[in-house]
Amino acid sequence: MESLKFLKTTLIWTLKAGCLIHLVNENLYEFNETRGESMLPTLQSTNDYIHGLKWFSYKDLDIGDVIIAIKPSDPNQRVCKRITGMPGDIILVDPSSSSPLTYNQTEIVKNDGFNKFIKIPKGHVWVTGDNLCHSLDSRSYSVLPMALIKGKIIAANSLNKGFISEDGDLWFWNFRRISNLFI
Repeated sequence: MESLKFLKTTLIWTLKAGCLIHLVNENLYEFNETRGESMLPTLQSTNDYIHGLKWFSYKDLDIGDVIIAIKPSDPNQRVCKRITGMPGDIILVDPSSSSPLTYNQTEIVKNDGFNKFIKIPKGHVWVTGDNLCHSLDSRSYSVLPMALIKGKIIAANSLNKGFISEDGDLWFWNFRRISNLFI
């Protein structure tokens, strides 16, 4: 009888802990693995884990911040991108991309491809990957609604590089802050 009571107590506390972890992950803090080359060299393509804060105000976002967002073209995927344009900014769309936002091939030749501008509407941002040639970003799916931003990345860990960072400091699995490069 005593072992059943212990088992019941253990299950209840495990369930409570699981619910607390879920609430923290959904609303306050996210620790997740990155995949893909779009944010090289800021984030590694594999075995890099990001620390994302989810309690932020949209007023706190600025050009250069790295964010976690729901991918507009696939709501089941998340992306890590850098904000490169804020509401009201005028952005030159990358003329080399094959996006519907840019001109078709004959218009690129006619206009040199360098005069396609977009004014970012209120409530939206322009995001790009740090590795532009391997990034699907606003150049592909246009402006990103701020409502799709789910967190602001503040740090990352590289688990494939051991305990010691590149500059010789002993940090927890190469912990490094992700800073705003535009400041």
